[in-house]
Amino acid sequence: MFLRRILSGGLGGMMMAKVKQTTGIVGLEVVPNAREVLISLYTKTLKEIQAVPEDEGYRKAVESFTRHRLRICQEEEDWEQIEKRVGCGQVEELIEEAEDELKLIAKMIEWDPWGVPEDYQCEVIEDDAPIPKHVPQHRPGPLPEEFYNTLEAATTKPALKDESAPQLKE
Repeated sequence: MFLRRILSGGLGGMMMAKVKQTTGIVGLEVVPNAREVLISLYTKTLKEIQAVPEDEGYRKAVESFTRHRLRICQEEEDWEQIEKRVGCGQVEELIEEAEDELKLIAKMIEWDPWGVPEDYQCEVIEDDAPIPKHVPQHRPGPLPEEFYNTLEAATTKPALKDESAPQLKE
């Protein structure tokens, strides 16, 4: 009776947090303290990404989505609300993703892809040059006819005034 009252919102509205029984994903166990784990991982990610030059796109992207997710985790107590607001899977999946991002940050720092010298010259293969057999070839199919029609219209014809559109006063 007492437990039923607590679960149904009795005793001054006091409720127990919902407990996740399973993720429904084979091999992915429920993490009962997922919110705290995520906050810790996101905080560590923001610290680790500082080793990447601040003007690099990778760093900007990681900082942006990590700050967003960290803020959600700090604002929400309930794992269901975190999942709903982040919109990228279950909290356990978010934990795996955050752990993978930390591993990738370490690799990116090791690989240093942004450390290409200014005077670096890469080999340019002209269209008519023979392509070495070890180089994969990607030849995209033709674009739809509508694309070419739109491109031609946009580049050759002046824009027609739409009489039904409101006109701006100059």
